[in-house]
Amino acid sequence: MSAHAPGVTDLQVLNIPKIRCGGCVAGVEKAIHSVDASAQITTDIEARRVEVTTSADRQALLTALDAAGYPAEAV
Repeated sequence: MSAHAPGVTDLQVLNIPKIRCGGCVAGVEKAIHSVDASAQITTDIEARRVEVTTSADRQALLTALDAAGYPAEAV
């Protein structure tokens, strides 16, 4: 998939089973921001879920998270 047109954002909801603490959240946010520095991220540690408002391609997010040690799946 290619990236979205500039300025177009989508809400991506991802399950990330390895999120267990604030350190995990920081790692997840760093991975997401490596793909889209302006992404807005909301994390629910208990549900092990993140919501990302981003212009980045979903597969790019999943690849970055996997590389960071936080494999994810789209909801």
